[in-house]
Amino acid sequence: MPLPATVTAIPRSLARAEVYRTLKQWIVELTLAPEEVIRDHDLAERLGVSRTPVREALRQLEDEGLVVTSFHKWTKVAPADPAEVLQLYPVVAALEAAAVRLAASRLAADDLARLGKLNQALEQAIRRGDSAAATGCDMAFHALLVERSGNAEIAKLLGTLRPRIQRIELAYFGDQPMALQSVADHRAILAALRKGDADAACAAMQRNWAWQPTATPPSSSPPKE
Repeated sequence: MPLPATVTAIPRSLARAEVYRTLKQWIVELTLAPEEVIRDHDLAERLGVSRTPVREALRQLEDEGLVVTSFHKWTKVAPADPAEVLQLYPVVAALEAAAVRLAASRLAADDLARLGKLNQALEQAIRRGDSAAATGCDMAFHALLVERSGNAEIAKLLGTLRPRIQRIELAYFGDQPMALQSVADHRAILAALRKGDADAACAAMQRNWAWQPTATPPSSSPPKE
């Protein structure tokens, strides 16, 4: 089970939350590859913690669909099935459209300006081929709208679904540039929000999740953003 060569030991007082955050990041970013066997004692040793917070983190990640287990046999990173994103996209689209509708009346001028700057940064990152920066700008754009919705349940559900999508997209679509159509969709969302047209903003958000990438089998070393 390959792990980063150097990992800072996690303070005991922060162990539970930090172990969960670290393992989730490794799974989403493909440091731990799909279907890779996970050994809690190896993880505990590398992170400098006991096995208890590791086991707790793995149980939580299993609940979120990022880890699978066979009782008393093995624990593995969940498979990355490209067909799964085509089932997840409509769910995320519906949740984010609902978030946009709720956020429409809550957005301040500063929020709209921030969304515009994030979309400009997204376009620039796409044009220069910086996938990591593009992903960060795209996630920040959507996260701001979800935050301004004020709906904790929507945020909670998306917090579970989006990492699953991100991991599969990295495994199968990492070499494909994020479509500039996403920038156009964001502009449409912003234009509708500036006009106070929640219906148009929701429709534009739905279109933003209509993209269906063409999957290619992951290499032995999956591409990373």
